[in-house]
Amino acid sequence: MRSAGCIINDYFDRDIDPLVQRTRHRPLASGELTARQALGGFFLLMLVALALVSLTNPLTIGLAVVGALLATTYPLFKRFTHWPQAVLGLAFAWAIPMAYAAEIEALPVGLWWWVAINVVWVLIYDTEYAMADRADDLQVGVKSTAIGWGRFDLTGLALGMGILISLLIAHGLSLDAGWVWWFGTAVVTMLLIRQWWRVRGRQPEACFQAFLSNHWVGLVIFLMLVLTQLA
Repeated sequence: MRSAGCIINDYFDRDIDPLVQRTRHRPLASGELTARQALGGFFLLMLVALALVSLTNPLTIGLAVVGALLATTYPLFKRFTHWPQAVLGLAFAWAIPMAYAAEIEALPVGLWWWVAINVVWVLIYDTEYAMADRADDLQVGVKSTAIGWGRFDLTGLALGMGILISLLIAHGLSLDAGWVWWFGTAVVTMLLIRQWWRVRGRQPEACFQAFLSNHWVGLVIFLMLVLTQLA
């Protein structure tokens, strides 16, 4: 589904990507692939996903329909709202209730902590990504949080980072988590502060590198979860 989402994103953006410096070499933008080939790959992957989810249960299948709609329509939101990053966050986070449904055929309240954490995190890193493309996006008319927030973009990022850390702290308290959780939360805080410091000059390459560094945030949160379960 992630691959299908990437394909449909490039399909919808095939007339925009050639005008953006960072994306003009993508296969559809450069003419390496045709729109028909891209759609063929997209529908093939969707069929594989459908076959896989059909092996689960009705609750997971129902959630998968919503997830497929989110993944397919996300690229269109940048045409009419400055909040496509929030839609992307929900599309990515939708895997969380699907995983619970597939495993236990239920949606416990606790999973929504992780949906919220995931959505806020995606909003942060995809805003950094959008900041890297802001000049080109303004020219072609693409909307994003980086554009919508204007001169308050750094304030918005700081607020999002504060909310993410607050969610981690609140969830840790609800779990009565041990030292591993709090150490991990401190590390995530330092990583986010470093990102904010990196993008403070709004230089496109610095913003893109801040975006890329989020794999460290993801790794630390993953280890927090695993080690807390093992403790």
